[in-house]
Amino acid sequence: MPKKSASKKKSAPKAKAPAPKPSAPKPSAMKPSAMKPSAAKAAAAKPAKASAKKVTKKAAAKKAPKQVKKVEAVPQRYGTATPHLIVSPCGEALDFYVKAFGAKLMSKMEGPDGKVAHAELQLGDSTIMFADEMPPMPGMDALLRKSPKNAGAITGGVMLYLEDVDAFVERAVAAGATVAMPVQDMFWGDRYGQLVDPFGHVWAVATHIRDMSPAEMQEAAMSAMAAMAPPAA
Repeated sequence: MPKKSASKKKSAPKAKAPAPKPSAPKPSAMKPSAMKPSAAKAAAAKPAKASAKKVTKKAAAKKAPKQVKKVEAVPQRYGTATPHLIVSPCGEALDFYVKAFGAKLMSKMEGPDGKVAHAELQLGDSTIMFADEMPPMPGMDALLRKSPKNAGAITGGVMLYLEDVDAFVERAVAAGATVAMPVQDMFWGDRYGQLVDPFGHVWAVATHIRDMSPAEMQEAAMSAMAAMAPPAA
């Protein structure tokens, strides 16, 4: 009996695993050439916009006007009133004021002849101007300016308020000033005295020691004048 041939079952082919889909590149990593036309244009426009902003900022900075410092109509360094003294020889006087009063030389302008045309000293928080005797300017013959020593008269002076009037007078006298009025307590509340410098100017000097009401000052003035009155004959 013929043998039956065993029928071999054909095995079904194994299903292949699907190939992984290529991941789309991130927009930031995509080259403009790989992008859609609209995306490529937008990406190319970004650097252009950034550079345009920089140019605009630079242009605005150039166009912006610089802030000009406002000029002071009344400079704080001077205030409203500033003494202007004529003194000769002015150069020597300036040296004296620095040594005797502790002043600080702020500026000095000399003319062709060596005379001081203008100088400024700072005393405490105040400025005082000085100049040598000069011939009158054309058309100003009536304004002949002379220092007190050469004019033979004193027509004014400068008042200085100080932290320690006694120490100031001691220093000034040691440098060559003369005491015209000894320092003493006065009825208006100052410890007060007067000096004359070697060039003829009078300097009133004081330290305020007592605040007084107008009524107290009036009463003190009447008492002081009564004490100074000559005795009755």
